[in-house]
Amino acid sequence: MAPLRFSANVSWLFPELPGLAGRLRAASNSGFKAAEIGWPYAETPEALAHAAREAGLQLVLINTPPGDREKGEMGLGAVPGRQAAFREGLEQAVLYAKALGCPRIHLMAGRVPQGADRAAVRGEMETVFLDNLRHAAEVLARENLVGLLEPINTRITDPRYFLDTPQQAAAILQKVGRPNLQLQMDIFHWQIMDGNLTGNIREFLPIVGHVQVAQVPGRGEPGSPGELNFPYLFQLLEDEGYKGFVGCEYQPQGDTVEGLSWLRSYWERRGHPQAGQ
Repeated sequence: MAPLRFSANVSWLFPELPGLAGRLRAASNSGFKAAEIGWPYAETPEALAHAAREAGLQLVLINTPPGDREKGEMGLGAVPGRQAAFREGLEQAVLYAKALGCPRIHLMAGRVPQGADRAAVRGEMETVFLDNLRHAAEVLARENLVGLLEPINTRITDPRYFLDTPQQAAAILQKVGRPNLQLQMDIFHWQIMDGNLTGNIREFLPIVGHVQVAQVPGRGEPGSPGELNFPYLFQLLEDEGYKGFVGCEYQPQGDTVEGLSWLRSYWERRGHPQAGQ
């Protein structure tokens, strides 16, 4: 069983540093070989690619643009009336992914429109999402890229987010039926929505292209107090043969480097694999 490969989400880690370039250097200095960025679009792709090369990091994941944050948008993939904006954002994400050598893009579903009843608009939103995902799969396939669907919990983090369970996401992926679209498993969200992590990991891991971790309920480091047993979960991922990356998408409870003691312990115990793709 190969040891897990971890990536630093520099949109979350090292908040004590102001810029992405500095955070990438800090991630490299902390032992990471890979990194991910939520929304890289405030920087030019050339500048980010240079910073990643200088830090010796492989970038493994970015998100599609969120849309209009001032209007409360959080992704556009399933939002009726925003299809053109989603496709424009997808083109921008592909441009960045190619420049950064990043093989995966999280295709953000977006929120149920303000004031709408979730049950009433679910069918329309799923239809929009399916159409956009079929389009995205074709665009991504031309560039040898993978698109990811991430359920986000609606109990704590984002009550209006459209895609909120692994079951819903897996059903949509099955309807689209494209091999370059996969599931993004954020264990924080999955635990809050459904629990049953052992069963869900075993059931859905064959279609998972990326994993993210944070403790529950505080969204801190895996080593911080909470209800998740990460040594067990990491062993489960190894035992089930997971070969992708495990993204560290959490809110450091103090100094980021000090809070990485859980990862240093893992590396001491299991070894420190190279990044790869």
